Amino acid sequence: MLRQQDVGHRIVVRRIVGIREGRPVFSDALGDLVELSETHITLTTDQGRLRVPVGEVHRAKRVPPARRPTAAAVTALELAADEAWPAPVRDRLGDWLLRSAAGWTGRANSALPVGDPDRPLPAALDAVQRWYADHGQPALVNTPLPLAAPVGAELDARGWAARPPTLVQTAALAALTAPSPAPAAPATARAGADLPPVELTTAPSDDWLAITADRKGGLPDAARHVLTAVDRVRFAQVYAGGALLAVGRGTVTGAGRWLGLTLIEVRPEARRQGLAGRVVRALVDWGVAEGATHAFLQVEQRNAPAVALYRGLGFTTHHTYLTRVAPA
Repeated sequence: MLRQQDVGHRIVVRRIVGIREGRPVFSDALGDLVELSETHITLTTDQGRLRVPVGEVHRAKRVPPARRPTAAAVTALELAADEAWPAPVRDRLGDWLLRSAAGWTGRANSALPVGDPDRPLPAALDAVQRWYADHGQPALVNTPLPLAAPVGAELDARGWAARPPTLVQTAALAALTAPSPAPAAPATARAGADLPPVELTTAPSDDWLAITADRKGGLPDAARHVLTAVDRVRFAQVYAGGALLAVGRGTVTGAGRWLGLTLIEVRPEARRQGLAGRVVRALVDWGVAEGATHAFLQVEQRNAPAVALYRGLGFTTHHTYLTRVAPA
């Protein structure tokens, strides 16, 4: 049977769904284990979230992860993510993207080495360093793995450092919107009145920007471009008692396929009340109305609470990337 260390991994569950001619009828479910309790096994499948009573489980075991995404799939998702987080200063090196946003966030201030740089790899990396030097910034390169493994190997040889890994996670919107059993509300939520609504706006409020500035250490003009220069974007906010408690941002990019979720943030005093999940679901509903079919987000691997939240909602890791930093 399964153990707690299997949570977050791919499993198969064979369960008893009925009796026919005196013999049990079985059904198999394949997906990612998101919760394991004494009474239920909860997993996310291609059809949505499934909660199986332990009494119905005939057999359950961990299985190898799903096949790695293709290079084309990683490239398409990385380009959709770039479109959702647009740096105001941009250039190209063959197919590679060079991006600058006054130093605000690594994603908007790094080269994205997907495709052909139209020159040998060492010359391409030399050109990246010159471009960032001309813009008065340290050179950063985001390396999607395993797609950009050759780039990473060359950077290793040059002594470039690596920031902590970032997980690029995805989920089908059909799975995120499928009905699921609601967990018991935290005591703080049960003690309060009705939950405040999630409001979606086409532009960020001053309060919304203030929370983002606190999280990101400032908000230069370039940051406002990154946040707002997307054709289809919504800013989520939850107020209670006149105070802004939670925010989030959603974009639809990648030829309308991808809902991007960024800057999901809850004030410390309002955490553990389910607000982050409600913000995500409000943005998912908007993405579905816009015609998107899948969602993506990016989260540092070491951010255990956020990884657990998104795993519980049904997200799984599509690929990872490392932000590489040139030697001083």
